[in-house]
Amino acid sequence: MFEEIQNSDIVQERTFLVGVYGPQTPRIQAEEYLDELQMLTHTAGGITIDKILQNRTHPDPSTYVGSGKLRELKRMASDKNVETLIFDDDLSPTQIRNIEEETKAKVLDRSGLILDIFASRAKTAAAKTQVELAQLQYLLPRLTRFWTHLSRQQGGIGTRGPGETQIETDRRLIDKRIATLKEKLEKLDRQRQTQRKRRSDNIRISLVGYTNAGKSTLMNTITNTEVLAEDRLFATLDSTVRRCEISEYEVLLSDTVGFIRKLPHDLIESFKSTLDEVREADILLHVVDASARMIDDYIEVVDDTLKDMEVTDDKKLLLVFNKIDAIDPRKITELRRVYPDAVFISAERGIGIGKLEEQIQNLIEEDFVTETMRIPAAKYEGVAFLHREANILEKKYVGSDIELTFSIAKPDLKRLKSLLDNIDTAESVIE
Repeated sequence: MFEEIQNSDIVQERTFLVGVYGPQTPRIQAEEYLDELQMLTHTAGGITIDKILQNRTHPDPSTYVGSGKLRELKRMASDKNVETLIFDDDLSPTQIRNIEEETKAKVLDRSGLILDIFASRAKTAAAKTQVELAQLQYLLPRLTRFWTHLSRQQGGIGTRGPGETQIETDRRLIDKRIATLKEKLEKLDRQRQTQRKRRSDNIRISLVGYTNAGKSTLMNTITNTEVLAEDRLFATLDSTVRRCEISEYEVLLSDTVGFIRKLPHDLIESFKSTLDEVREADILLHVVDASARMIDDYIEVVDDTLKDMEVTDDKKLLLVFNKIDAIDPRKITELRRVYPDAVFISAERGIGIGKLEEQIQNLIEEDFVTETMRIPAAKYEGVAFLHREANILEKKYVGSDIELTFSIAKPDLKRLKSLLDNIDTAESVIE
């Protein structure tokens, strides 16, 4: 049982959370999943009255929990004045219809709940467009339940074909709206690509991790800026990019939406342009909540999502355990044993940030090379470039030339050579 939170200003929906356990999902794991579903429900503005688990070898194809358990749910919902039933798995249109007809309650599945949260959190035009696209793609196969009368929004005359049902009309209008949203996202993506090209010469680091792992707090600590950081799921939807210095290297640090178990596929697809910051980063910092009970599962979810996003296997990745101030030191010792290459920090209290930056520096310098180059004085633009972008190890004058030994990132070395070649071209044109 769970106490109701009294708030005179906000009317919270009273909900039951429903899941199944069995051979594929042990009870203790199913309970953890419902705990997470409760956090999602709270984020969406609901209050959990009770959690119900049913032991089944697999979900019932017609009612998810079976007809007997469904009748019990109906009685419990009536007794406790519960308005909404939220299921931990995605439901088929048939399951939703049968459950609603039997219980007379509103029914949501996990994907529908997550999409609702994203809709409430979307603030920018890009995020709103991405969420609407995902919602419509989720809605389309479920139109037998969601009879939305979309045609009335467009006017009556000319909007219906002969003999066309309301659902067919809605489906046609949704298809048209989806096409419009995809075109809009393609335009926004081209704008993002232009912005990323301008930043392509910088070292790019992206924060990834399970939702509520503390990525935004870590970004605030490293960059000394104020990015929204809440103790709620999906506090961040849009990518945020900040320029900062880490161990004397100027980098672009990005933070974007957190991942979660069973993140709806349509949502991943619609957010791909936003998540390009992750795909194109030089280094990924995988932030993990060290105080979480299902650490291994959360790490696996993030790894699987990165694979779904087609992030290359050769991407440099550093595991960062956050919130170590909230756990027993013995747990830290165990985590260090299992994950010897990880870094352990508290972003909120600034613990371990120096060690983290040192590890980032090591990763950056793996792509550095040491070169010695003699540059004519007439090509001083190249010398200025090196002073700006490289670490000068030795400098001496040889006649009218300047001989430099320097450490430089491989992409910057390529830029230097291109700059010097362009100067050669310019000189030949002048001659």
